[in-house]
Amino acid sequence: MIRLALFILMLAAPALAQDRRPSHCIALAEAAPGLDYVHQASFRDPLPDYTVRIRYVAHASFLIQAGDLSAVTDFTGFLGTADFIPDIVTMNHAHSTHWTANPDPAIPHVLRGWGAEFGQGVEHHVDLGDMLVRNVSTDIRSGGGVEPKGNSIFVFEAEGLCIAHLGHLHHEPSDDQYAALGRMDVVMAPVDGGFTMSVDAMMDVLRRMKASIVIPMHWFTDRTLERFLAGMEGEFAIERPGTSEIEVSLRNLPDRPTIKVLRPARLRANE
Repeated sequence: MIRLALFILMLAAPALAQDRRPSHCIALAEAAPGLDYVHQASFRDPLPDYTVRIRYVAHASFLIQAGDLSAVTDFTGFLGTADFIPDIVTMNHAHSTHWTANPDPAIPHVLRGWGAEFGQGVEHHVDLGDMLVRNVSTDIRSGGGVEPKGNSIFVFEAEGLCIAHLGHLHHEPSDDQYAALGRMDVVMAPVDGGFTMSVDAMMDVLRRMKASIVIPMHWFTDRTLERFLAGMEGEFAIERPGTSEIEVSLRNLPDRPTIKVLRPARLRANE
């Protein structure tokens, strides 16, 4: 009932100048049907109203689309054979599978998740109307030590949803970092179990975040993925749609915290 009331209030509120539905950043998964999945759809297809499309591209890269805007997480410079320029790319510099030194100059907004100087960190707050992108800095391991504020959790607010990409997260966020994130509806989480965080530690983070949907990423083999799923199956529903993308809106968040297992697929020229 709480989610329904929020949804009705948002519909009734006057449109903001930037035309973006205000994000609540609170995941209150109440009674609602499951997600609608897109089978063999093109990433170029128009989206239904009040809906965000999330496509798993590769490793830690996702294409997030809302309205006429698109963002790519942990951009490496290659999305596939499609001729496609996103509006925003985010990057983390743990290693080369999370960033590129030479992003296409045609990309309007390139958001690096680290500062110009070691340990400096960075703050982003980019409002493009249909999508707002912000970050919360976290530490990363670097050269046998720790680089303060070397990773960013990027948050994408669109169509009333709050979507977090944890990047190359190496530690549980502090209370202040959790507060800065807010409550997420969708979280893309690295579940490799070692290069980022242990499986147990990542499960603790996801329990604390209480998102309605978790999308595993940064897994190297199905065995790694299944170990994570086995640890979460008592608390989260697990769904395997067999696709690379889902469409999400406030009205169709699952009624139980759910892990959606997507299979990565690069963007193809014939889509």
